[in-house]
Amino acid sequence: MAEKVSYCATGKRKESTARVRLVPGTGKILVNNRDMNEYFKRDTAKTMIVEPLKLTSTESVYDVIALIEGGGTSGQAGALRHGISKALLEVNSEFRLILKREGFLTRDSRIKERKKYGLRKARKKPQFSKR
Repeated sequence: MAEKVSYCATGKRKESTARVRLVPGTGKILVNNRDMNEYFKRDTAKTMIVEPLKLTSTESVYDVIALIEGGGTSGQAGALRHGISKALLEVNSEFRLILKREGFLTRDSRIKERKKYGLRKARKKPQFSKR
């Protein structure tokens, strides 16, 4: 019996973490056991997720199964794109140059700045009163 081949990777963005598995298939993308179009409402998020697959022309070759935790929808979409890109590297290491040039392999390190004491948020100060 032939074993099923799958390629796994982890993607991160902001507070989100995506555990991605690429399985040979028809190009379906499942996110937390739901269809991608049902999970992500915004078109920008959907196009962002599919970019690495389109660049490497593997969009109809692999099914993507992802488990995403934490953060909001835009961070989750970024984490999923990062995870798909890293999983594609396991499929074929020649994709590295293409994906690196587009910046899909770099983890976006921008995170929320911490709140400081005496302030309302990270930088927002209380309203100044002269009298």
